[in-house]
Amino acid sequence: MYEIVKTIHIISAAVLFGTGLGTAWFMWRADRSRQAAVIFVTARHVVWADYLFTLPAILIQPLSGLWLTELAGFPTGGKWLLVTYVLYAIAGACWIPVVWLQIRMRDLAGEAMRGGTALPPLYHRYMQIWFILGWPAFSAVIAIFYLMVAKPS
Repeated sequence: MYEIVKTIHIISAAVLFGTGLGTAWFMWRADRSRQAAVIFVTARHVVWADYLFTLPAILIQPLSGLWLTELAGFPTGGKWLLVTYVLYAIAGACWIPVVWLQIRMRDLAGEAMRGGTALPPLYHRYMQIWFILGWPAFSAVIAIFYLMVAKPS
């Protein structure tokens, strides 16, 4: 059972990180185009990817992680696990507003596209916040990967 749960945990971690990195890349590149239509279509796909891939992985990670902890006999209050929990909470605290921002940026880009107008200043402000929130989220996930591998005492 341990190997099955570990496989699920690793796959969901890869999906979480890979989808996050991929959607961040495409969203950032679309923003660099400054074209409302490009941003709208990209943001629409990014929001869908978050719901279809990132959200399930976010839910699977703690469930499979706690199950692995139990199967492996690690104390759930071990220092490296506590740090992992905090880092996961930080990543989640960044991801929730990022999804909201992506939805708003999608909608603002859609309005600009349909109206033939420039992207509004609010779009650019949201993009700045989105970009800033990505750094602690990705840093936390990378640190979690290290902790999952090293399991330092």
